[in-house]
Amino acid sequence: MSGPAPYGEYPSHGPAAYPERGPAAPTPPVAAGRLWATGAATAVVAALAAVVVTLLMRGVLDVPVFAPRRAGVWGDATTGYLAACAVGAALVATGLLHLLLVTVARPRAFFVWIAALVTVVFVLMPFTTSLSTATQLASAAVFLVIGAVITGLLSAVSTSVGSARPHAS
Repeated sequence: MSGPAPYGEYPSHGPAAYPERGPAAPTPPVAAGRLWATGAATAVVAALAAVVVTLLMRGVLDVPVFAPRRAGVWGDATTGYLAACAVGAALVATGLLHLLLVTVARPRAFFVWIAALVTVVFVLMPFTTSLSTATQLASAAVFLVIGAVITGLLSAVSTSVGSARPHAS
């Protein structure tokens, strides 16, 4: 377009209209290998945390959580299933974080909110059952620890595996 700007002193839109800002910077790539390695490490920590908290509840506090009291300190197969579910949850959370890193502004904030709300759902679930209050509290504690481990570890590394995008002013 030649000649004066159509709106007097106000330039048209686009990067050329505001040369001091320059063109928009491209979105930096996500270090996917580091992200998924971190997700795998988080899965291991979450599984171990599930076992440790279950052991604490059953062995130290003597609360029959996730198995009947006769199953002993380690419980039954449900302890293994719980650890496997913690691994699955960590891997799903890693996938969610990867998706958020490549699609949204402020991916860490969205990840923390989503993961925290999912954790709250799992923490509240035992209270919808007819289990004893001690078992409900112990189950909620196990879910809270698993959720906190996954949310904390993955959100802490989100800035190092995906560079921050510039914000529009």
